[in-house]
Amino acid sequence: MGLDHTAELSEFLRTRRARLAPEDVGIPADGTPRRVPGLRREELAQLAGVSTDYYTRLEQGRHRNVSDSVLGAIARALQLDEDEHAYLVALAQHHRSGASRRCSRPTRPQRVRAGLQRMLSALDPCTPALITGRNTQVLAANRTARALLTDFEALPYQERNLARFIFLDDCARDLYADWAQVAEDVAAGLRLDASLGRDDAAFCELIGELAVKSPEFRGIWAGHRVRRRSHGCTRFRHPQVGELTLGFESFTPGDDHDQTLYVYTAEAGTASETALRLLAQLSGEAADGYSDLPRQTPIPDLESTPS
Repeated sequence: MGLDHTAELSEFLRTRRARLAPEDVGIPADGTPRRVPGLRREELAQLAGVSTDYYTRLEQGRHRNVSDSVLGAIARALQLDEDEHAYLVALAQHHRSGASRRCSRPTRPQRVRAGLQRMLSALDPCTPALITGRNTQVLAANRTARALLTDFEALPYQERNLARFIFLDDCARDLYADWAQVAEDVAAGLRLDASLGRDDAAFCELIGELAVKSPEFRGIWAGHRVRRRSHGCTRFRHPQVGELTLGFESFTPGDDHDQTLYVYTAEAGTASETALRLLAQLSGEAADGYSDLPRQTPIPDLESTPS
């Protein structure tokens, strides 16, 4: 199920309009009962400086030639943040071109450069790090990241996926102290990726599986949330070392914008640093007899996989 960009544009505008109360944008209450929450179309159109008919046709998917300046005005009226604005523009571009809603053919398998593999290994033993690719597929992880989260490389290839782990693995609900927020962030990032044209066959399969198996994912997906978290803090309740709070930073290699390196660190002198060092020690003992290099198991040739 790829994104129907016309329907997505309509729903995104509608949900963002619904979240704004008149008082949020300086419109005095007139005492008239509102059948639905949020701003009326005519109010939003007035704020954006367009006619009600123009905005209505856009929200209903009947206007393909909206300009970037009008999109900017609508984004300001809806009080969209940077990610939401980018999402709106991407959807409008797909809608303008009449892009097909069908999932594209399987894309070429992603592989991690040897230099990045060595960097992951160099960050051991006390710095968990992993690399994700399209659709949050985990491409590589160092020993400490595998001990912190789960041993993705021990899973079948299709299950080696961060979103799938978070929504479908019960262990993730225990591991993440703020599971609901983490789940929302991951789903919101997937939706943003899809608007950028990354809805290939693997994406369609992943979203379909999550929608069928996870009611929480269905609820978040229906809310049309869009967000890209490039840094922040994550609280864990690890079964071996207890509670720890780790900051994370993400980096994108210049030659492959579909890969993201995530690095987790603990603040010096904290209980979290002590717990992370203990985790590294335990993972080292468990890995005795194995290579310290991050494992990257063979990737199937997706180009030969029937779509």
